[in-house]
Amino acid sequence: MQFKNKKAVCILSGGMDSTLASYMAKNEGYEIIAVHYNYGQRTEKKELEAFRNICRELDVKEKYEIDIPFFTQIGASALTDTSIEIPTGGIEDGVPITYVPFRNGIFLSIATAIAEKHNAQTLFIGVVQEDSSGYPDCTDTFIDKMQSAMNQGTKEETKLTIQTPLVDMTKEEIVKKALELNVPLQYTWSCYANEDKACGVCDSCRLRLKGFKLAGENDKIEYCKI
Repeated sequence: MQFKNKKAVCILSGGMDSTLASYMAKNEGYEIIAVHYNYGQRTEKKELEAFRNICRELDVKEKYEIDIPFFTQIGASALTDTSIEIPTGGIEDGVPITYVPFRNGIFLSIATAIAEKHNAQTLFIGVVQEDSSGYPDCTDTFIDKMQSAMNQGTKEETKLTIQTPLVDMTKEEIVKKALELNVPLQYTWSCYANEDKACGVCDSCRLRLKGFKLAGENDKIEYCKI
């Protein structure tokens, strides 16, 4: 039995994973409140364009575009500091230079405030452990502790869960599930480096291309010839 006014705050970057998570939320009967963050990332304009296109396809009525430029002041990540090169040599062990310090913790904190305002029941975030590339804020353990902190620091009647439906999926499984749900993957953007044609060699592009290849499907976005 589904409750009336089931609401989910979906953290939607415009990437393939967060887009699929949002479609899964809609498929479960949630009214989606979409949240997007402009944090000074290299592909900020392209990701915002993707977010708006996906919200249109999802028929989202309530959305937030949150500017948090302090990430560029903090730096320490190739995504927010242009003096640090995006790595293109493939995924290596350890925490990569594309990790943005505590990004998902900050994203979830802001999303919690929005959820409390709207009396939402849950948050959806498209974290994936397989492609976290060593990101410490993409693990089940981190999400569980964040959920506990969120409920400790909100009103007593606020009872929030964090849903991570993709956390144990491979990129191949994500591509297949997205196609099954008619997710418009052509509007999504994964590249860390470029806003016109995807570079095809950054960690995120490599994982995306591998997923499509293993799924036996063609990716409809444009890539640079490599």
